[in-house]
Formats: sequence, structure tokens, C-alpha cells
Amino acid sequence: MDLHSCQANSLARGRTVEHPRRDAGDLGAIVGRGLECAASRDERVASAAQRTGELELERTRARAHPVRAKPPSKRLAVGNKDALEREGADTRVQSAIAVSEVAEPYIRRRAIRHLEKGRVVIFAAGTGNPYFTTDTAAALRAVEIGAEVLLKATKVDGVYDADPLVDPTARRYLELGYADVLRDRLQVLDATAVSLCMENDLPIVVFDLNRPDNVTRVALGEPVGTRISSNPQGAQRDEQ
Repeated sequence: MDLHSCQANSLARGRTVEHPRRDAGDLGAIVGRGLECAASRDERVASAAQRTGELELERTRARAHPVRAKPPSKRLAVGNKDALEREGADTRVQSAIAVSEVAEPYIRRRAIRHLEKGRVVIFAAGTGNPYFTTDTAAALRAVEIGAEVLLKATKVDGVYDADPLVDPTARRYLELGYADVLRDRLQVLDATAVSLCMENDLPIVVFDLNRPDNVTRVALGEPVGTRISSNPQGAQRDEQ
């Protein structure tokens, strides 16, 4: 199976990571199965990961990226790189904003070459432009590297017809079309990201990152979470 994915957004070209240690183990296992893996980091989780001690940086890198000088997603990306390399996964960080001491600039062909060599690529700093969310950055990078699926990691196990953290009667969708998400304004990814995936026929899988082994399962094509695509079997709900 040849996957690319974009996570806290994960990216799977048979290429397919908010706990950096566990993410590193999951991605290391995926790479060991011959899949090509890329990840787009969400800056919103960077500060929390640092506060909880999830980011353990090698001392030289830690001193090279003080909080005041780097985008939050860059800090998390560098932490993930260290965690992945402790798992034995050769990793590169590419940034849309120049921070040359800790990351390469984003260059599409170089990113693809890294993936072809079996390296994990972490995309940091979004698109480098204002008004574009990390969802849109993940979708854009996924399209650019020829990803087969965009993996969207969340706190819940898919897309629901209501907020499952508030409404106990909320039901999960097993499959949705891009148009369903846009028409019903389902708050799973922003509209720009969904539209970009729709225009390029890039499937999206929304799943719960907090369940152990979910990253590996979804990367291997197991039915996890909600799949959004151009040819869903109707807007199917989980009847359980």
C-alpha cells in the first residue's frame, strides 16, 4: 500500500502524527511498514505540549529555538523530530517561514524526495500566509506532495450531526461527501480546506487521535472515524 497524509493534521502517498511521544511511536511503526509519512503541525497544541513536558528537545536544539523567536508549530515540529528520531525514524522539518537553524525551507520537490527515501517530513508554520488555517495548510501540502489521503486528528472519533461532547444523542457519520460538509457547515475542517480537497479528489479521514494505535489503523486503511470523499455511500450514520 503506497500512502501521503497530513496531520495534527497527518499526511498519507501510501504516505501518511497530540502527544509527540506516542505520535512518534505510531509514525515509526507506519514507516516500518513501508509507508511514506508527512505531518502538518497545529500550532494550537504546541504550548500545551511544552507545558505538560511532552516536548523533550535535545539541548542544542532547545537552546536554538526560544519561545519568543519561533512560531508555536515550529517548536512542536522540532520536538516531534527529536521524538521520531529517538524511535529510529529519519525525519526532516520543512518550514513555510524561514528559520534556517532548525528547519529547511519548504520546497515541494525536496519534500517528495525525502519521502521517497523513507524519511518522515514535518511541515511547520502553516502556509506562511495570514488568513489561512492549519487545516488549509495541511490540505495544500497534501495536494502538493501527491497524497492519497488527508488524515485529520481530533478529540472525537469522527464527524457527528451534533457536538458529542455536549449532546449525548449525537450520532457519528461513517461516510460523507464534500458537499455534505460544506452545505451543512459541519465544523470538521474549514471550508477552504474541504474545497481544496474536493477540487483535487483528496479523501479526508477524521478520527480520534487519543485512542492508541488509531494513527496506524487509519494509515493501513482500516475503517476508523469518518471518511469524506467524492463518492460516499450516502451520508451514513453509525447506528450503534
